[in-house]
Amino acid sequence: MRVMDINQHLQRKFLVVVDGTPEAHAALRFAARRAHGTGGSVALLLVIEAAGFEHWLGVESLMKEEAQDEAERILTECSGLVELLGGQKPVTHVRHGHISEEIAKLIEQDPSISTLVLAAGSDPAGPGPLVSSIGSGRAAIRIPVTIVPGHLTDDEIDALT
Repeated sequence: MRVMDINQHLQRKFLVVVDGTPEAHAALRFAARRAHGTGGSVALLLVIEAAGFEHWLGVESLMKEEAQDEAERILTECSGLVELLGGQKPVTHVRHGHISEEIAKLIEQDPSISTLVLAAGSDPAGPGPLVSSIGSGRAAIRIPVTIVPGHLTDDEIDALT
C-alpha cells in the first residue's frame, strides 16, 4: 500500500522563465508573491538558445561563455528579488536548447513544479513567441500556465496576489 502525503498538493512550486526583460519582471514578481502567500516556492529557468555561430568555433565558444555569464547575472538578480519578496531562495536552472522543449523537460524532471508563470509582452504584434506557442498547445506542457500581462506595475501585481 502506497502512503500518500495529503499535504503534498499544498507544496506549490512556481516555475518562472526569466530572460532579463521588463515583462519577465512582472512574471517573477507575480510568482514570488503567490509563492509567499501560499507557502510555496519559486524555481527560475533561463534557457540559452543556440546563437547560430557553430561554424565559427572561436566565436561560438566566446558567445557561449558570455551567454553563461549573462545568465548567471540575471538569475542572481532575479533570485534576490524573490528572496526580498518571499524570504525563500529560489531554485535556479540554466539550460541550453530550445526554450519550450527545455521547459517541458524541466517540468517532467521535477514533479513538484505545479504552475508555469510566463509574462506576455506588451508589443502590439502579440504576446511573444513562447506565450503564443504554449497558448496554442504546440508546446507539451502538462501543468497550469499563468500568463501575467507584462505591462502591469508592481502595485497592480501586488493587488492581484
